[in-house]
Amino acid sequence: MRDSVDANVDRWLREIPTLNPLREQVIARLSKIARHISADRSTALTAGDLAIWQFKTLLMLRRAGTPHELSPSQLADQLGLTRGALSARLTGLEERGLIVREHDAGDRRRVRVRLTPAGTQALEAQRDAEERNEDHLLSALTEPELHTLADLLRKIMLTVER
Repeated sequence: MRDSVDANVDRWLREIPTLNPLREQVIARLSKIARHISADRSTALTAGDLAIWQFKTLLMLRRAGTPHELSPSQLADQLGLTRGALSARLTGLEERGLIVREHDAGDRRRVRVRLTPAGTQALEAQRDAEERNEDHLLSALTEPELHTLADLLRKIMLTVER
């Protein structure tokens, strides 16, 4: 069984005979799969009426654990944003009812950003859409093949993370 990558590598080999075909096949497939996953996520976000930055903001609050809240400073750090950029983003999420900003009861100078039930619902809808797309993508593999793939990709990630 052949795919589009096989045909492309064959064409490149005619032009560059010293090309390592196995390396090209692996890298090209990883790149195409990554683009496919990214496109699926963008489509799911659009269908759920969330921008990627909104999704990531809600995700950071959810990941914080119950009660799903962080200080603006913590949230900005996790998202890699300045406090000013975060503040502008939070306003839109707050207007949509996906988050609330509340003053700390013990210290009114401190603000907490908390995920609302509507924000949780938006996250769950997004997660469901992504899971359907990812399950479809991975349905070509058996459970043992998925374990093997996960282990092989971990080896590559360890090289990336060094």
